[in-house]
Amino acid sequence: VKLVQSGGGSVQAGGSLRLSCAASEYPVGTYCMGWFRQAPGKEREWVASMGYLRDYGDSAEGRFTISKDNSQNNLYLQMNNLEPGDTALYYCAAKTIRSCTRLEADYTFWGQGTQVTVSS
Repeated sequence: VKLVQSGGGSVQAGGSLRLSCAASEYPVGTYCMGWFRQAPGKEREWVASMGYLRDYGDSAEGRFTISKDNSQNNLYLQMNNLEPGDTALYYCAAKTIRSCTRLEADYTFWGQGTQVTVSS
């Protein structure tokens, strides 16, 4: 299994970005996948996940949208109205069951990470 991330970059506050995660040898529509992020000096935190349902952390609720394209075998995170506090290294992650959790340790496969920087 391989998860390859793309997207990210630098934007001003209020802008938007879309992160992508292309999966190989892994059916994105079958199992739970999620997004995590790690800001400098902080622990990695859960952002959103999608299995049976979509679930969002407080910081993502109302601004971020997680989605899957089963035909392309991709996972996405659309991020709108970005804030400087969203600056972090973002990771996609995948489980081997469809039921989602918010715990980093429950995810088996990880992307390489992609940087998102939001300036004020």
